Amino acid sequence: MGPVFLAGFVDGLKALGINLPSLIAQIINFTLLLVVLYLLAYKPVLRLLDERRKRIQEGMEASEEAKRRLAETEQEVAKELEKARQEGQNLVAQAQQISARIQEEAREQARREQEQMLARARGDIDLARDSAIAELRREFADLTITAAERVIRQTLDRRAHSRLIEETLAESTMGDGSDGGGEKQA
Repeated sequence: MGPVFLAGFVDGLKALGINLPSLIAQIINFTLLLVVLYLLAYKPVLRLLDERRKRIQEGMEASEEAKRRLAETEQEVAKELEKARQEGQNLVAQAQQISARIQEEAREQARREQEQMLARARGDIDLARDSAIAELRREFADLTITAAERVIRQTLDRRAHSRLIEETLAESTMGDGSDGGGEKQA
């Protein structure tokens, strides 16, 4: 019954205008074409897409790291500005104490001498405040320039990038504690 069925099947295909050997050859050719395309095109395209996804992910992570560092830097700057403001307030408070003492002493002296001393004390306060602000700006500019120079000199792979951030922050911390300490470490 098997050969009769197969013969009937082949006759049915011929009646439809389908040549069985040609159909089998085309199915084999199509299968071979799919295998070749899978090996030569599909896998490399998937590999390229995976590499691109990884590069995009690394870029996103670097962007997040940069945002985090920017936020930290902004916080540090705000702390330094607050510190400078408090120092200025302390200087103003000290100047006010000096002014009160000068006023007590000045009651015995002429009014003109009292006004000269008060003006001189206020000038010293302004100079000290301006000097503190200028120093803070210089230190921040030096830190920024140092970080930029190192970024330009080194390849920005993940380890070097992290190490550069740590070194710059460490030098910044050392520079705040003593005169010239950060320069000796560089």
